[in-house]
Amino acid sequence: MQGVIDRNGQCRVLEPGDRHSNFTDHLVAARAQVMLAEMSEPSVRSLQSRFRRNPNVTVPYDKDGTSLCRAGPVDAVARVSVLRHPDRLGTVEQLIDQVVPGGAFLSAQVPLAYPCRSRLSMSPDRNAYLLGRGYGRAARLRRRRGIYDEADTVEYHVVRDGADEEALRDLLDPAFQDVEVKLHHRSARSGLLQAAGERFFPTTAFALVAGNRR
Repeated sequence: MQGVIDRNGQCRVLEPGDRHSNFTDHLVAARAQVMLAEMSEPSVRSLQSRFRRNPNVTVPYDKDGTSLCRAGPVDAVARVSVLRHPDRLGTVEQLIDQVVPGGAFLSAQVPLAYPCRSRLSMSPDRNAYLLGRGYGRAARLRRRRGIYDEADTVEYHVVRDGADEEALRDLLDPAFQDVEVKLHHRSARSGLLQAAGERFFPTTAFALVAGNRR
């Protein structure tokens, strides 16, 4: 973010789907102005309440997932745990078009494509998915009774066959001068497992860092 500020004099960040992470706090601490585009109405209310005293954070309700692609010129796009969802290449292409020259694109915690992974590599994701299904059944029961709460955001976190890091790199390469893919292990449920996984477990995810928009 600091490099973008140095080049452009500001850093307007579009951040789709923050939900419950503290990533936005780090962006604001780096002097960014953040637009959080969120598809879950309960999460929108929660985030609006959380950042109600911070003029540098806005939280629009992106009901169908398309308004974030019409947010206007931005200096950076930052996506955490979002590229696992369908039509990721089409969405990324639309987001790239909104980044101004000198801007950046960051996406972290993206699951590697499942067909390229071993059974050992897949087991943490499978276990997390089964746990999510338990929460998902409870969410569906609540919805039948007309009840919505923060637990209902689980349906947006279903991993859909991972992502092809090379296809995403090929999409970013023509638009940015610097593009890097960083492979790592990702544990979705436990900080302790994350620490152990970084040392001993197979690679399960990747991050994309693209800078200097052409």
